[in-house]
Amino acid sequence: MAWLLFGIFFLLLFLNVPIGIAIASAAAIILLMRDGISALSLVPDIMYASISKFTLLAIPFFILAGVIMEYAGVSKRLIRFADALVGHYKGGMVMVTVLTAMFFAAISGSGPATVAAVGTILIPAMLKYGYSKPLASGLVASAGSMGVVIPPSITFIIFGVLAGDKLNVTIGKLFIAGIVPGILMGIGFYLAAMVAMKMKEKRGAVAAEGVSASPDREKMTVREKFKAFLDAFWGLLMPFIILGGIYGGVFTPTEAAVVAVFYGLIVGFAVYREIKLKDLPKILVESATTTAVVMLIIGAASVFAYIITVEGFANTFTQTMLAITDNKYVILLLINILLLIAGMFLEATSAFYLFTPILIPILMQFDIDPTAFGVLMVVNLAIGLFTPPVGVNLYVASGIAKISLKEISIGILPFVIAAIVVLMLVTYFPVVSTWLPDLLGMK
Repeated sequence: MAWLLFGIFFLLLFLNVPIGIAIASAAAIILLMRDGISALSLVPDIMYASISKFTLLAIPFFILAGVIMEYAGVSKRLIRFADALVGHYKGGMVMVTVLTAMFFAAISGSGPATVAAVGTILIPAMLKYGYSKPLASGLVASAGSMGVVIPPSITFIIFGVLAGDKLNVTIGKLFIAGIVPGILMGIGFYLAAMVAMKMKEKRGAVAAEGVSASPDREKMTVREKFKAFLDAFWGLLMPFIILGGIYGGVFTPTEAAVVAVFYGLIVGFAVYREIKLKDLPKILVESATTTAVVMLIIGAASVFAYIITVEGFANTFTQTMLAITDNKYVILLLINILLLIAGMFLEATSAFYLFTPILIPILMQFDIDPTAFGVLMVVNLAIGLFTPPVGVNLYVASGIAKISLKEISIGILPFVIAAIVVLMLVTYFPVVSTWLPDLLGMK
């Protein structure tokens, strides 16, 4: 039944059925086949139980906080600050894009939101300075994936909810564990862009990326840099308030999300004064729409996970993996391949609900650090955000750049390679993820 469940689900995906509907439909069909029509009465109970957890309240509040900060004009101020810091260097616009994406990732917690906020300004700017559409849009699409790795991250919240009790891992520790891998991804994307431009330059295609040969901006004075910093200060302060409050024991991750909303409103109304009362309905509707999609997927995926658990599929999968090999490092490689393929077809929320119950027994079998494994899953599924055919970031960036999916898919190749290198570091050197939480003494 569990194998049939996956078969029906992927068939529905192939038929372009939306992910949430595909998950719910596959689960409902299997319940009907297994226990008859009376079994469908379980569906609303399971869905309600899964989305009514207190910890998951952080999701709508972090989504709302990200939308508020975007309406408050934070993204354009972060771009101006990043430009002041590094815009004058060789390939400066690449550095500005990556740095701004890292800043905004620490506010939004969402990949597509980061792409939309950063891309609408920086893709046209990169095109103006001579960068090609595939490189500019590919860079923004990949850099936006850091939104789910750098805290606060909705995906870490979901992993913490699913695995927290069984594996004794906290959301606060997962947040801190994502900082170093997120920074490494940013460095990797910058280097990948510079190498790609250098290769084109060697092939004589300097006109396509002509800016690689000279700085993109004139160097700003110290006074101008300080002014840009002051202008962006209130946006930069938000992640420090959230993480500092969680680490200092002032509030839980869920309470931190509420604090972020009120902080965003204060910044938008009183500091930057870019949010008006008439904007509130639009902000709330946009946040509610995004939240509804996420919660529908969570509810549907919980029914899917229930069938997997009842059918004993997790143990069967573990035994199958062990029959192939009992080498921990080969097992980790196979898990990475599985998640990379899954990330190409599934969005992160549904992938976590589908695969976490299956992979938990393997973690326990090989005594894999749960915090490091949580980061491994998040980085895998972050790569899925900018890989075809279902990478959401690709569609957002290609819409902004007015470029075809085929062209942007070619443009993201260097960044996929860079992200996979970081993934291998996270996989085989778990200290990359765990050293900072351990240094801070987080439990």
